[in-house]
Amino acid sequence: MKRELIGGMLACVLMTGCDDDFHFFDPDDPDAPRDLTGWYYNLGVDLDWRMGPDWNGEVFRVYGKRANDVEHFLVAEVTSCVDGGCVYRDINVRSNTAYEYYVAALDLDTGAETPSDHAVEVWVPEPIPPPVPESVAAIALDGAVYLHWDDSPALEDDFFAYRVYLVTEEGDFLLGETDSPGFLDLLAENGTTSTYLVTALDDQGHESRDSEVVASTPRVDYNGEVIYVYQDLPAMSGFRFQETETATAIGSGDGADRHLRLEYDKGGPKLVPGPLARIHPEFRATSALKCGPAADADCESWERAPLSGYASAPVPLLPGHSYMLRITGEDGATRFGALRPAIVGADQRGHRLAVFDWAFQHQPDNPSLDIVGD
Repeated sequence: MKRELIGGMLACVLMTGCDDDFHFFDPDDPDAPRDLTGWYYNLGVDLDWRMGPDWNGEVFRVYGKRANDVEHFLVAEVTSCVDGGCVYRDINVRSNTAYEYYVAALDLDTGAETPSDHAVEVWVPEPIPPPVPESVAAIALDGAVYLHWDDSPALEDDFFAYRVYLVTEEGDFLLGETDSPGFLDLLAENGTTSTYLVTALDDQGHESRDSEVVASTPRVDYNGEVIYVYQDLPAMSGFRFQETETATAIGSGDGADRHLRLEYDKGGPKLVPGPLARIHPEFRATSALKCGPAADADCESWERAPLSGYASAPVPLLPGHSYMLRITGEDGATRFGALRPAIVGADQRGHRLAVFDWAFQHQPDNPSLDIVGD
């Protein structure tokens, strides 16, 4: 709400009987603050205004009161402004209360004050925090950690974002915000355990309590490859099987040497084979890409590729399923590869992605994919 303060002066000029205490502005008085605005955010009231064009180094006084009080009182003096603009945050406010503010320029030499031409009224609501994110999980990747959680807080009408924190002995450090129930931490280091928590944030800056804490340790291996959807990040949507885990497997989705790329249509994510690759139309539900000596007793994998039946048609990408590919090498020989997506989601920027494990048998015509390189 704006309340005119200068209009009364103009009316007085047009009248024959002004009150003896009415203040007429002297041309030498400070130039008035301009464009005053105010709003509530996260337990406080923020005020913003611009300096007048004739500002000459004067300080600004912020005056405020509860809307139903009679007199304004001095709240603060502001001396630091940047690029012609000034801000002040009032945290001495109570919930379920309306406050009214105006700002005045003060000449310290003469004591003259010139108020803004209007006041602003701001309602301070009851601060109700959003729900706590639940089912937080951390997946170790190669040089990264992927976090995901239940998206229930996003169902609230005032939901704004999630915040992801790195938990350390020195305190919790904000890694970033995302409106998706997933976050890819690319700052994580192989061999170092990182601990995280997640909170929810509403559109008025209220933050939920901390989620449960989760920890993960990235490691170097062929597990946890991250590929993006071609329509979102084409430069990271292509994949090529490599003979070693140290070689770069992710590249352009337009690369002529790609074995596949990840695309997305109204049916969801799809694996699209490249020029020299074919995908078997059968894909199986598995609990791991391969089941080694340390695997659980109920581990299920698909580790031997079919010798025939491959096609160039795209197939839907489903988490927890293994896929077989037949590759024609540069030498003309046939080789087989397998991959298993563990996660289909999005990063903090909203870019859709998949995280998968892969194996490649570089010995020609060998369908065994239980160990990379055998």
